[in-house]
Amino acid sequence: MQRSNKTLINDFIEQIWNLRRFDTIQEFLHPDFIDHSLPDHLPTGKEGMLKWIQAISFSFEHTTIIDDHVTENDKSVIKVRMKMKHVGLWRDIPATYKEVETVGYRLYRLADGKIIEHWALIDGQSLENQLQNAVHVCKVAE
Repeated sequence: MQRSNKTLINDFIEQIWNLRRFDTIQEFLHPDFIDHSLPDHLPTGKEGMLKWIQAISFSFEHTTIIDDHVTENDKSVIKVRMKMKHVGLWRDIPATYKEVETVGYRLYRLADGKIIEHWALIDGQSLENQLQNAVHVCKVAE
């Protein structure tokens, strides 16, 4: 039985982002997967996405919480809150061991019961400001 698109995204966030069960990645990603949100130095496919999650995990202990979720036809949008502890170098900022939090949105397009495309807008400036004790100038309602 194929899971619903909403369940697929919820399970993807939990298994891949939160538990880092990379051995299950084939359950979630379509063979033609493209990630439109990765830094330019990473490949846009599955390997690039896994390297990105590993890089984030080197810099932060992190958990993603889905605060809101809308799925319609082949698209799914989630509003996320990331709870993080800064444990490694990030944007040239050495580990501060501060507990920080940011918010953002992820958009997924689905095909054949799997994720085929991903876009994200995560407030990295808010993280940087929190790590440097700067005032957060961006107002994102939580």
